Amino acid sequence: MHSQGILAVVNASAGTANRRTVDAVASFLASATARRGATFELARTEDLQALDSALGSLDGRRLVLLGGDGSIHAAIQCLHQAGTLASIGPIGIIPVGTGNDLARSLKIPLSPLQAAECVMARPARPMELLLSDDRVAVNAVHVGIGADAAAKGAEVKKKLSKVKAGNLGYPLGAIAAGFSSSGLNLSVRVDGELLHDGSTPLLMAALGLGGTVGGGARLIPDANPHDGLVDVVLWESVGRAARVGYALGLKDGDHARRSDVRIGRGETVEITAVDGNGFRVSNDGELWGPFPHRRWDVLRDAWHVIAPQ
Repeated sequence: MHSQGILAVVNASAGTANRRTVDAVASFLASATARRGATFELARTEDLQALDSALGSLDGRRLVLLGGDGSIHAAIQCLHQAGTLASIGPIGIIPVGTGNDLARSLKIPLSPLQAAECVMARPARPMELLLSDDRVAVNAVHVGIGADAAAKGAEVKKKLSKVKAGNLGYPLGAIAAGFSSSGLNLSVRVDGELLHDGSTPLLMAALGLGGTVGGGARLIPDANPHDGLVDVVLWESVGRAARVGYALGLKDGDHARRSDVRIGRGETVEITAVDGNGFRVSNDGELWGPFPHRRWDVLRDAWHVIAPQ
């Protein structure tokens, strides 16, 4: 551990960042660092400007991020843009979000206090990033039904958070999107090889460094965030009966063996709308677009994370 100690950062405006849980984790980390003769600071940020300011004050301390996938994405994006991501040392993750899919992929305990113990144990692993025009993805990118599910899920989550049921947002959004999306005419190339030509509709394209989305759905079951490659799952069927079967297979990853699913793996992915219509992208849950074309490249060993070996 750096002699200067730990800086923990939490998005205080995130609905699921429960203050009692954050305070318990902060108390544990403060005691653990004090026993080692080091210091601890908790920075509660409210917006991207405050986040960027907190990350800029690391001064050699170990960074620990308390939050869900969106909070982790925002912090990694800030560090990447600042050019400091590769040099600050291993980053600790303590999941206090709704889905916590990156933590699931990394086998980080979902119990915040157990995750804090993992941070203090300090095993570090190299991590890759997906880059598209300097925008990062740390877990997964979706086009098609996945982006529709994220959009609808965000709406549902916002409403359900008022009754402390925000974790149901993505599953309900996925169900709504599953019956309303009509598919997109997209061509998909992985390392230059054509995986889908766009002559028939594609219901979904998913690019994964991590394997799960939406709080544990094994959308990309073979993804490995340490191998320097992005896994690609394409779902070609648009029939209603097929949608039900696909959804039922998501829990255990059985959908990946379906005849209407294509699998790819590589370092570069390009998606093009062959009919000229733009497509939206869900980038770690952040929606952007529409775009007529998009390219993603894997950046190997872009950062290090504290996670079980």
